[in-house]
Amino acid sequence: MEVLSYLIPISLFLGTVGLAGFFWMVKTRQFDDPEGDSQRILSDEFDDKPKQ
Repeated sequence: MEVLSYLIPISLFLGTVGLAGFFWMVKTRQFDDPEGDSQRILSDEFDDKPKQ
């Protein structure tokens, strides 16, 4: 039970670091790709048919 006094703060710290990293990535627009989907839908490179 003594180990929980170490594990709980460590897990809370790591969760906070991960959440802060996620918010930083959203703030710096890391996930925005306005032209990517529109270009991929017109491309034949990733088609379901096998190449000949």
